[in-house]
Amino acid sequence: MVTLNRIYTRTGDRGDTGLGDGTRVPKHSLRVDAYGTVDEVNATIGIARLYAVEDFETQLERIQNDLFDLGADLCRPEGNDHTLDYTPLRMVAQQTERLEQEIDAMNTALSPLKSFVLPGGSALAAHLHLCRTVCRRAERLTVALSLETPVNPHAVTFLNRLSDWFFVASRVANDNGADDLLWTPGANR
Repeated sequence: MVTLNRIYTRTGDRGDTGLGDGTRVPKHSLRVDAYGTVDEVNATIGIARLYAVEDFETQLERIQNDLFDLGADLCRPEGNDHTLDYTPLRMVAQQTERLEQEIDAMNTALSPLKSFVLPGGSALAAHLHLCRTVCRRAERLTVALSLETPVNPHAVTFLNRLSDWFFVASRVANDNGADDLLWTPGANR
């Protein structure tokens, strides 16, 4: 259980922060950048939820909870979990599998695309596109982190599938793709 009874601690006033295992690292470290960007994705979802209808609202809330799990996973370096007297929270395959099931269900109502989609359309679709792009940045940072140190592979897979989820959901939010804004190559030449 998390207890937050004091919001400021002054421990980061010199530009470092504590990871989940207590290690102090600079706030500009790749690990902090990765889980900080996951937090940004979560914040963009909070805005998208303002425009969401019931089904999307429920799915987005689940995703926000998954993103807190992901942040907990990324903020605790892998490697010494076996020395703990508890099991740290890590992403699992089932979280990605749920996203895939939701993507497949949403995709059944969509026509195949014949062009790239411009971000926009309805307010919800526009916000879901923002979620998608911030999610892609979180994925890139997490992949970069994984090249330096071990990272739970389910974390990377989840982010990759989540950005796909946002894309398909944005099309559903655009009247099942009918209101998608399509790219016209060379339109302004």
